[in-house]
Amino acid sequence: MPETLHKHKASENGKQSVEAVEAHLIDPQEKVEESASVDTKKSLFKNWPLMSSIIVYCIFSYHDMAYTEVFSLWAESDKKYGGLGLSSEDVGQTLGITGGSLLVYQMFIYPRINKVLGPIKCCQIAAALCIPILFAYPYMTYLSGPALSVILTIASVLKNDIAATIITSIFILQNNAVSQDQRGAANGLAMTAMSLFKAVAPAGAGIVFSWAQTRQHTFFLPGDHMVFFLLNMIELLGLVL
Repeated sequence: MPETLHKHKASENGKQSVEAVEAHLIDPQEKVEESASVDTKKSLFKNWPLMSSIIVYCIFSYHDMAYTEVFSLWAESDKKYGGLGLSSEDVGQTLGITGGSLLVYQMFIYPRINKVLGPIKCCQIAAALCIPILFAYPYMTYLSGPALSVILTIASVLKNDIAATIITSIFILQNNAVSQDQRGAANGLAMTAMSLFKAVAPAGAGIVFSWAQTRQHTFFLPGDHMVFFLLNMIELLGLVL
């Protein structure tokens, strides 16, 4: 009986699968696409939405740290130097109320505002509102007693809630600018840059505050008016960017 050749479908299917895998592995076009995809994911510095949000984040962080440095010095300095003449206890009470309001604001109020306006509008509106509040700070020196404490506390609460709105909105923009697998690197880059700005802010604010004390009787922006004017300029720069 003549010998016959038997063809097995399973063997043919297996051979075709191996050939497909080999073709897949040696396809140069696919390798180029994969390499480009990896390179694109790694190039955070070429991601302009991310880098622009980091720049704005650094500017506002510098502003917030400088404001924090100046606030206590200004509130406790004597009124003849343009301060409020408050005690450390009064300033502590104001900051304590501010911290409590900030917790409530971030947990219950900001999420609703962000849902309606979105992070970009939240950031822009908050920065615009901060400017007139800071502009009014030097004029609080004309107040005294309970009126001063109430107005200062309200202004401090508004200022810090505005700062929280800006920073939180920028966090959202940063994370939306990159894919999920890049968020760790993007946030690390943002934190590093922010830390550098925050490191120099107290020294810069202290130098400006000390300089302002020596020009109490000048015509243009005397005393602490100059301090809050410069803080507003930094805020305006962040708003424009």
